[in-house]
Amino acid sequence: MAQKFNSQGFFLRFVFALALVYVTYNPTDLSYYNWAKDVLFGDAILLSPPFALVSIILLIGWTIYLRATLRSLGGFGLLLAIGLFSIIIWWLVDLGLLGIDNVTVLSFIVLFLIAAVLAVGMSWSHVRRRLSGQADMDDVDEEP
Repeated sequence: MAQKFNSQGFFLRFVFALALVYVTYNPTDLSYYNWAKDVLFGDAILLSPPFALVSIILLIGWTIYLRATLRSLGGFGLLLAIGLFSIIIWWLVDLGLLGIDNVTVLSFIVLFLIAAVLAVGMSWSHVRRRLSGQADMDDVDEEP
């Protein structure tokens, strides 16, 4: 029997999305992006087992989150979600709460909002089912 969707379920999806996004890239030197850059273009050992393992784990995570987000939100819904979060950033800049001159802070906020879009995408089918009473084709085995 499937568990009921609640705020804790959304929070867990959001935490995993944050981890996926920030491990993949962040403005610090501690990210997969910087590691891959060193492996491909720097002095690091080319293709070590830990690098290959982390690459596959991240690829699996991105595949799960992106497929679920695209399937639940659709292309237009994804554009709306990105638009919503982009307007939030624009508003914060317009209010003077966020300066565009600090690229590091802006990067962290954009990454946070990307994780939010992914978490909403992972959760949207549950939310839509609760709001409308309609199940997705993937949910037909579950009881509403």
